[in-house]
Amino acid sequence: MSARRNIEVPDLVAAARAGLEDSRSVRAVARLISLVEEASPRLREVMRALAPYVGHAQVIGITGAPGVGKSTTTNALVRELRAAGRRVAVLAVDPSSPFSGGALLGDRIRMTDHASDPGVFIRSMASRGHLGGLSWSTPQAIRVLDGAGFDVVLVETVGVGQSEVEIAGLADTTLVLLAPGMGDGIQAAKAGILEIGDLYVVNKADRDGAAKVRRDLRSALALAARSEHAWRPPVLMVTAQRHQGLEDLAAEIEEHRAWLEESGALAARRARRAREEVEAIAVAALRSRWELQGRDRLDELASAVATGTMDPYAAADELLG
Repeated sequence: MSARRNIEVPDLVAAARAGLEDSRSVRAVARLISLVEEASPRLREVMRALAPYVGHAQVIGITGAPGVGKSTTTNALVRELRAAGRRVAVLAVDPSSPFSGGALLGDRIRMTDHASDPGVFIRSMASRGHLGGLSWSTPQAIRVLDGAGFDVVLVETVGVGQSEVEIAGLADTTLVLLAPGMGDGIQAAKAGILEIGDLYVVNKADRDGAAKVRRDLRSALALAARSEHAWRPPVLMVTAQRHQGLEDLAAEIEEHRAWLEESGALAARRARRAREEVEAIAVAALRSRWELQGRDRLDELASAVATGTMDPYAAADELLG
């Protein structure tokens, strides 16, 4: 263990970029993501070493309510992308175990089809109670996989319903999955997913009610306010378990990527993503500083606000000062 932990970061990054055909590369990528999850003090050095290599991977988010078949669709989409010769990484964000804090479901077990494929890397990450459907460390894990040379990074979210809109700010292309019996277009509108999806996928399309879900969803999307030049999200019918409709799905993903590049939206999305990542790191650092240096002072200021001897804005200014 100590030998593994003493590996120099530049060596880890070089090994990660060697290609998954080399077993050392697989271990290096896994170790770098572990450093992210552990919030290691070496994480700054890792991100600095990876910075020249990031910005090339296509990040695809896959979201939807529990039971719509996200893992099955992800598995089928990996197969389609590999057939096109693309190196694929999957981050499957699972609910956390209340005992260990680790990933509970383990999508790596469910994606055994790709276990022996050297062009695929699959990692389960624990959400650790984070309510946005993602782990707090997901953005930096994506950065690791991007820097390691993957062409596509698929991020499959927990599936926690209305709070699962965070993926839209993290992905270049967001796929929203629905299925018969999981609610119509009106329910989708109430859940807020009409604002986050770039592609809508009705999975289990061989079941009764799938056509109605598509009609309802199309009607709801037609009512959404969009500018003349905005992307018009398609609604696709897929039966992932039988690998039906996956070619059309992959083609629409590429169509959306082309639109993002031509319209300038890709650069804008990535700049916004980087802004949010920087802001999150800065806020976390500030909170850590308060924990180390200013907890007593924060308690004093909170008491002053509670008793009315100070207003909250003045207290915040003093804390920041």
